[in-house]
Amino acid sequence: MSRSGNEEDILVTSSWAASLAPRLAQFTAVARYEHVTRAAHELGVPQSTLSRAMTRLESDLGVALFARHGRTLSLTPAGRTFLASAERALASVEQAAESVRSDADPATGKVAFGFLHTLGWETVPGLLRTFRAEHPRVRFALVQNYGEAMLDRLRAGELDLCLTSPVPEAPDLVARRLDEQRLSLVVPDDHRLASRKRIRLAEAADESFVTLERGYGMRRILDALCAQAGFTPRIAFEGEEAETIRGLVAAGLGVALLPPPALPRPGVRELTVTAPRAVREIGLAWQAGHPDTPPVAAFKQFLLSRRGQLLSG
Repeated sequence: MSRSGNEEDILVTSSWAASLAPRLAQFTAVARYEHVTRAAHELGVPQSTLSRAMTRLESDLGVALFARHGRTLSLTPAGRTFLASAERALASVEQAAESVRSDADPATGKVAFGFLHTLGWETVPGLLRTFRAEHPRVRFALVQNYGEAMLDRLRAGELDLCLTSPVPEAPDLVARRLDEQRLSLVVPDDHRLASRKRIRLAEAADESFVTLERGYGMRRILDALCAQAGFTPRIAFEGEEAETIRGLVAAGLGVALLPPPALPRPGVRELTVTAPRAVREIGLAWQAGHPDTPPVAAFKQFLLSRRGQLLSG
């Protein structure tokens, strides 16, 4: 199969990088000492090996990097240009190495943690406060998103762990159920059902629903529960955030099926759904076969230890 010119350029660049990278430290050592024997002693390699490596480097580049003066060397103009770039490249690699070492440090490392918007008001801050009491210097990169987007970022390696709903079932992920939330039918406070405390979902079959967009876990749960109740919900408005949905309900634009609010919302009533059983499961997910750094392992174990009490503080 033929390759495009762009693909060939990428392969050539990768080949050059793979060839040059191991010799950058050797070159900078020789340039610093201006003497192959002294550089070889610092690097712990035979002088003959280092001499051949420098000769090969010059041959591969097609330029003379050193001017030879007996046993000593000096950089040519091309050598000085190459040295500046080589030192920047090595410094960048060292910085990257230090960054990943720092992120993996058991005491001060970093956890990339994703969670649903509806868990961000009380649940996640409370979890972090409790965890940091025992691990005060662990750092967190926090991401709020809807379920599918978080799982995509988990698969891409951008997240270490995420709290999501529904609990995913996929061969490339590991997921554990931690807790569940009761869902309520939210209606305007002047709605015909507002005086009720409990309701069967089938009683709302003729209502217009305000809900989250497709792809959100709550949307899938709504569709599934309405199907169990024997109807397909008529969608009037779609949004991206649960409290916005409550605001639309308060404005009389429909009813909604939602988890408990962070704070009581004026203008609406929250009705307990008695049938079908209306809950959403909250689970912890991570990549299958993905090794954990010590801080990630500690936070994962902390979350798993809170099964059944994740949402109760």
